[in-house]
Amino acid sequence: MARKLAAGNWKMNGLKASLTEATALAEMFPAPSVDILLCPPFTLVGAMADALSGSKVAVGGQDCHTNSSGAHTGDISAEMLVDAGCGYVILGHSERRADHGETDALISAKTVAAIEAGLVAVVCVGETLEQREAGETLAVIRSQLAGSLPDSVDLAKLVIAYEPVWAIGTGKIPTLEQIAEVHDDMRATLSDRFGGGAADIPLLYGGSVKPTNADEIFATSNVDGALVGGASLKAADFSGIVTALENA
Repeated sequence: MARKLAAGNWKMNGLKASLTEATALAEMFPAPSVDILLCPPFTLVGAMADALSGSKVAVGGQDCHTNSSGAHTGDISAEMLVDAGCGYVILGHSERRADHGETDALISAKTVAAIEAGLVAVVCVGETLEQREAGETLAVIRSQLAGSLPDSVDLAKLVIAYEPVWAIGTGKIPTLEQIAEVHDDMRATLSDRFGGGAADIPLLYGGSVKPTNADEIFATSNVDGALVGGASLKAADFSGIVTALENA
């Protein structure tokens, strides 16, 4: 059985004052039955790790470079994230793929770097609205999984997040049947490639997840948690999603 994970992606949001939301969340869940993760912007990673030290809420980065160091102005290495207190890193988010032209091959190389540094890689996949309407969803997801995951990946250090691009921050959400179709197919695709160990890879759903719809999403086949955007910025909102996952 895959472990359950509620992951919050703060994206380009949050100042030092926002750390109170992270500590409030940790106080709400002193002994959670699921894994909880917050991924703030790079400016807050170290401060958040310090603020959450000793709690059950993990900290992650939102990206990393393929190299451990070097002349890469503006980039952050996986080793730097570990040094700052991270245990996870989000890779291949659709916003990185779109805004920065990230390819599957680059994401695969980043996944190697992240896992070698000791991080859990949260690798994102998802189709656009045009691809969904063209009936290409499963083909797109299979292609992204094939290209974004190295053959040598440590399955114990891997999480997959399915985020339909058209549902991110829009309030739109696939039907439960559509989510199940993709998650079931991802599990089968990963099992075909990696064998029995693929059953233990957490498969997260992301895209307009809220406390009001989390229960039904988490009751869906092969959904082991969520990668949450806007609703993770406030402890009062994210806590409802964490509680829903605990009760799933």
